[in-house]
Amino acid sequence: MTKIDFIYFDAGGGHRSAATALKSVIDSQGRPWEIRLVNLQEVLDSLDVFKKVTGIRLEDIYNALLARGVTLGAAQMLRFMHSVIRLYHGPVVKMLTRHWAVTKPDLVVSLVPNFNRAMFESLRAGSPKVPYTTVLTDFADYPPHFWIEPWQEQYFICGTDRAVAQAKAMGHSRTRIFQTSGMILRPKFYEPVAVDRAAERKRLGLDPDLPVGLVLFGGQGSRVMLDLAKRLDQTQLILICGRNTRLAERLRALPVRAPHFVEGFTQEIPYYMHLSDFFIGKPGPGSISEAVAMKLPVILERNAWTLPQERYNTEWVREREVGLVLRNFQGIHGACAELLGALRVYRANVAKIENRAVFEIPDMLASILAAKSPS
Repeated sequence: MTKIDFIYFDAGGGHRSAATALKSVIDSQGRPWEIRLVNLQEVLDSLDVFKKVTGIRLEDIYNALLARGVTLGAAQMLRFMHSVIRLYHGPVVKMLTRHWAVTKPDLVVSLVPNFNRAMFESLRAGSPKVPYTTVLTDFADYPPHFWIEPWQEQYFICGTDRAVAQAKAMGHSRTRIFQTSGMILRPKFYEPVAVDRAAERKRLGLDPDLPVGLVLFGGQGSRVMLDLAKRLDQTQLILICGRNTRLAERLRALPVRAPHFVEGFTQEIPYYMHLSDFFIGKPGPGSISEAVAMKLPVILERNAWTLPQERYNTEWVREREVGLVLRNFQGIHGACAELLGALRVYRANVAKIENRAVFEIPDMLASILAAKSPS
């Protein structure tokens, strides 16, 4: 049985989601592979300098900042994090080398940024014939030292033309770069939602004959949703707050003139997207890809608060003409009117995009395994 390690962590939630989605598809195909999900944070827990200083793990700090909407200065925070990673590079490589020696993978697949140099070097030190692959779960890299490290003899799986071009520019051979048709999505997004749309809207207290916007800011929610709900108090909304129960309570208590349905953490995002006409949220790769897969045009915000690794996503939305990008959500009311006025055009543009990445990657991994050696 071929052992394949999928490396993820829980900062933001998208990395674990991508790993588990890919594992579920591979398991269903009956390939002779043992897919092992490896939480990098847990492997390196004893070296987490952030936990030593604050008592909180790095991924927990990141998720708390997202929930509070504290993302201004994220680029500076990322540079500081990279300096810490450089400082601990030697010990991290030694610890990971010991880890690979014990676990003995046949293929290592990284679904995380920032640590690809350390993971590659440690794998080469202890298991030089084991291929190393990085699957970008962002639309593009944010160099330096984010997703793509220059000149490493490894493989890349990219979801956009931009990411492929970046890998080539950093010295990687096109033969080692695979391109998918998009980001990894849970298989559930490809299954038909067999419900009566009008009846389900009524069940949620919504008018089935009026447009509905879906507001979603990741698994931690965001306080910006309160401002959006106030500004769009005459627009029907489904607001999904994730694990932020306090936010859900505050949203339910808001006086609004149009029906607003508030949901907490849920695995039924495809269901709620099926009931909606458009999407409002942050420009995360998962949120955009999910909305587009469910044929929803998007309204996003891009400014100094936008995470630096997510800024290209807004360019992609503009290039594909699948939604609107605002400088800030103060203009959300006018943006909704503009999008709904041209909804047929935006829907047609969204319908042109077919993302099958989660079903394409297993064959790519098989090709990498067939090559046997990265050299």
